[in-house]
Amino acid sequence: MNNDNPCYLHRRFEDAVDIEKVLEEMQEDDYLSHNKLMQTAATVREVSRRLQLKSTKQAVKTVMIVTKARDNYLVELTRELAKWLISTPRNGKDVGVITYVDCKLLGSKRFDASSLIMEDARFEKMLKYWSPELCFSSPELFDLVITLGGDGTVLYTSWMFQRVVPPVLPFALGSLGFLTPFRFEDYRRHLDRIMGPAGMRVTMRMRFTCTIYRAPHNLPLSTVSSTSASITDISSLNLNNSSQENHQSSTSASNIEGETHQVLNELVIDRGPSPYISSMDLYANDSLLTRVSADGLILSTTTGSTAYSLSAGGSLVYPDIPAILVTPICPHTLSFRPMILNDSTELKIRMPTSGRGSTFVSFDGKGRVELGRGDEVVVRPSPYPFPTVLSQPMEWFDAISRTLRWNTRAAEQRGWNGELHSNEDGNHSFDGCDTNSVVENEEKFDIDFDDDNRHGLSISKDETSIS
Repeated sequence: MNNDNPCYLHRRFEDAVDIEKVLEEMQEDDYLSHNKLMQTAATVREVSRRLQLKSTKQAVKTVMIVTKARDNYLVELTRELAKWLISTPRNGKDVGVITYVDCKLLGSKRFDASSLIMEDARFEKMLKYWSPELCFSSPELFDLVITLGGDGTVLYTSWMFQRVVPPVLPFALGSLGFLTPFRFEDYRRHLDRIMGPAGMRVTMRMRFTCTIYRAPHNLPLSTVSSTSASITDISSLNLNNSSQENHQSSTSASNIEGETHQVLNELVIDRGPSPYISSMDLYANDSLLTRVSADGLILSTTTGSTAYSLSAGGSLVYPDIPAILVTPICPHTLSFRPMILNDSTELKIRMPTSGRGSTFVSFDGKGRVELGRGDEVVVRPSPYPFPTVLSQPMEWFDAISRTLRWNTRAAEQRGWNGELHSNEDGNHSFDGCDTNSVVENEEKFDIDFDDDNRHGLSISKDETSIS
């Protein structure tokens, strides 16, 4: 069992199921009987279903607020929220909880931390400041993370927590809001419930662990020699047909491990400024699937199925489903359609040595770097999920209905058939529509049609012309 698993890093997981013992019992027998296999699979599904219905309850003593420090309006809301958190009695005390805000607000006059501290001397020890370095090195400091912004703020939070992530409560103060279901106007009610006896339900959103492996000829000689211990041997691939053998023969004997990122939405490989179409080899569990010829390729989580993948023609996928979405960007072949793979698949994208143009890779829209010929990107399910507080059981469906107007169409309007009718008052109407009301509606227009004539515009019955 990998000791880097978050269950062994996070102190609050001490009472979790002993996964090591379960795996040890399964490995005692080389083979499982059909009945035992079915019972085990059914039990795992039932356990997963019940876990999704469970609420977590813990004493929230430290809260972190993530917001845009350059947005004056959000800075004011951050101050309001921070003041309420540190002053509202919690956990049997007459004061609130320790609150961390962005270190960029330390000297902000709009945030005005000094006036908060002047209200109560105890607030000086309760108002603290976080930095990305602190989030990376000590994520266990925080019991709850509150984001004020849009989906980009949530993605930034995921970017800062590259290992264990505390529960995230996202408030909608951005433009779209797939990942921000909570209204800030109700923050007191939401936080009183979450930090009270009721606890909170969380959605464990799957993330990717994405690692770049550089071909030795793309690195300086000093870098190659200093990192020779961290290599991945790819010479043992078993490729069957002749075309696959050509791919294998052009593969370097070993690549050197580079940077690694945890991704919440998607990994995107694109051609960048190059006018040429991108070519890349897509592998699944070390077996060549296909050579991709397209403007790019999106490997998306189910959380990211409503983002770039959706714009490129990918499917909407419920975030609790453990899956990997493979969505091409403008593929050169019409038969290359988006795919959904299970989360046990390890994907690898390799840049062929015969590629003509440059290729770039980005992780949740950040960390964009260029890939050279022979470089690889390996994508695996991450052992560090991204937990978000659930607002309601139908949260995801509400989000796509609210933001995408999913399956919503305009009301049907009855067209005019050209017939003229008379009503009881003697007024004429077009197909049941009173002409007087038509005139009244016309008078409500803000446009002065006489101005059009004065400026040389004449409108005829059949067409509009400029005189």
